[in-house]
Amino acid sequence: MKKIFLVLTFLIPSIVQAQVVGGENSFEFLRLSQSPHITALGGVNVSSPSRDVMMGLANPALLRPEFHTSLGLNYNLYYAGTRISNLMYAYHAPSAKTTFAFGLSYINYGSMQLTDNLGNVTGTKPTADYSMQLSASRSYLEKWRYGASLKYASSNLIDKKSSALLADIGVVFADTNSQWYAGFAIKNAGITLKKYDPSIPQSLPLDLQIGITKKFKKAPFSIMVLAHHLTKWDIRYDNPADAQDNLLLLSNDTQTEKTKTYFADKLFRHFVFAMDINLGKRLEISAGYNHLRRSELSISDKKGMSGFSFGGGFYLNKFVIHYAQSFYHLAGAHHEMGLNMRLNDLFGIGKMGNKINWSEQFARSYK
Repeated sequence: MKKIFLVLTFLIPSIVQAQVVGGENSFEFLRLSQSPHITALGGVNVSSPSRDVMMGLANPALLRPEFHTSLGLNYNLYYAGTRISNLMYAYHAPSAKTTFAFGLSYINYGSMQLTDNLGNVTGTKPTADYSMQLSASRSYLEKWRYGASLKYASSNLIDKKSSALLADIGVVFADTNSQWYAGFAIKNAGITLKKYDPSIPQSLPLDLQIGITKKFKKAPFSIMVLAHHLTKWDIRYDNPADAQDNLLLLSNDTQTEKTKTYFADKLFRHFVFAMDINLGKRLEISAGYNHLRRSELSISDKKGMSGFSFGGGFYLNKFVIHYAQSFYHLAGAHHEMGLNMRLNDLFGIGKMGNKINWSEQFARSYK
């Protein structure tokens, strides 16, 4: 484990220095939640011990041997007719003491109209983004797991194309006795293989995330605190509307606004707060609050449910169904559905000895 922390010690500063400050990143779709459970928890999670194989898309260290032959399928009815599909399949290799996984994300924006210089429609062309990843995770001692993912991302926007090679690195600490869990992940560190325009600099959505989860032995819920965008302190949008210059009264309101530090707002924009509640052995309710999303996308005089998200998990004998809705702004929430299954239970495949009884394993996991 000392070697891992030594590598991270040298890796993090180099990544932070390489990050382009300001402007917009390409491949921003890689920041989107790829699981309805994560969506319900506020869109960010790197520490949850949930029995959801899709958590491996958020932090490769969350992959565990119990996910052997698990298949996760998600479908997101996103805004403006955008459709998002995610897939992940995990396989544990006992001889290598490693859990491997393959993940795929596909975003279909629909067809865009093509026009000439006069605005005449000349046709349509589909636009889409996708990413593929290979992940691996191993245990260290009794309470640690570490993992990594290698990702290829491609973006096709009408006549512009771009591609990149990226990597995620994650570490998870799990103390099952005291029910404390902690996760750490460096996400989307890599290089651009092909730019939309070679003459324009193109940065990647690098992120550093840390999370803590606390479960309670005598209470049917767990609470989570997640921190994101840790490579940059000030992620607050400099909104000109914050400065109100009262010319009639000749006040100094504008100058006062400029001197404000907004320390609390800058701090909490890095945090997501979430909770899982288990209602028996079959139903799980999730909720999350993302302060960055609420701050950026709500309207000052009518914030509504911006920044909040909710969802549920239904644990059947051989399937797990997840549903989530996330409120970005007053336009409403987007809806996401997910289905998890163990192919070894359904079809008897895999080399894990006798087929695992789903119900008994679920009961043991949620004592």
